[in-house]
Amino acid sequence: MTVAPGLRAEVQITVEASDTAIAVGSGDVPVLGTPRLLALAEQATVRAVEGLLPPGTTSVGTSVALEHRAASPIGATVDVTAELIDVDGRRLVFTVTALDGDTVAGTGRIERLVVDRDRFLARLAR
Repeated sequence: MTVAPGLRAEVQITVEASDTAIAVGSGDVPVLGTPRLLALAEQATVRAVEGLLPPGTTSVGTSVALEHRAASPIGATVDVTAELIDVDGRRLVFTVTALDGDTVAGTGRIERLVVDRDRFLARLAR
């Protein structure tokens, strides 16, 4: 299989106290924090192309647009799905949707860039 539009992956969590806006420092209410939702969305994008990138490469996040549309309390089950919608050279574009039951908790778009892992890390050492 190759990296092509249509690839999908899902991440599911049950919201715990450690996932809340209080815990991640993004607010003072006990609901799924936006930074945690973003991390789940990125996790789903990584999972969608897992094992399909060329050897020695990885993908890194380069752009995010996320709309957190509904609050998910502790105990809620949230399903985050990423779908690859465009491949433009090394650029991968995903849509993401988070559902809390039938409620759309979030939507967004995430772009990732396929990079040579060793060269990427070597730049950090400079």
